[in-house]
Amino acid sequence: MSGHSKWATIKHKKGAQDKARGKLDTIERAVKRGTGELEGVRYEAISYEGYAPSGVAVIVECLSDNRNRTGADIRNVFTKNGGSMAEPGAVSWQFHRKGVVILPKSVGEDDLMLVALDAGAEDLEDQGDTWQLTSDPGDLTALRAALDEAGIKFDTADVTMLATNVVPLSSEADARNVLRLIDALEDHDDVQNVYANFDIPDAVLELVEA
Repeated sequence: MSGHSKWATIKHKKGAQDKARGKLDTIERAVKRGTGELEGVRYEAISYEGYAPSGVAVIVECLSDNRNRTGADIRNVFTKNGGSMAEPGAVSWQFHRKGVVILPKSVGEDDLMLVALDAGAEDLEDQGDTWQLTSDPGDLTALRAALDEAGIKFDTADVTMLATNVVPLSSEADARNVLRLIDALEDHDDVQNVYANFDIPDAVLELVEA
């Protein structure tokens, strides 16, 4: 699992993603405007790329009714937190869009392999305290359905961007610097998803959480 995925899972367990639920208002307004239910500004999906401290690659997916404002805001967040914006395509080549399912270790590996591989899963990885299944994005729905039918519980199942290589953050200071930028980006109202290729060892993550 990328460090960002692990961090996001921890934040989810702590209930720190409540702010993200507020973004549903933004999404609902965008849907209504897109279907003609609301007149006015049109929302569009925009992606930005950049670097966090320590050379960590970052992709930011936004939903905005004002491209210029959002672009300036995102650039400002990067700059204020020790990062920098990059040209489109500069970091996206380091990521692949995949279906990702996170499951508790209480699920047996053999049982999981039997169900998952028949349903289109490409890989099963041991992430320490969880399993991570990956699939083609188009196979995620079938994979979820197969797990449900088999009575196999999972924590999350989403289409996400997985990094092809990771930047290890071996010190608490480096980890804090990167996470400060990631959190600031996620707090922006227009930001829907943030993907990054950092990896934080468990021992360092425990220090950051403390």
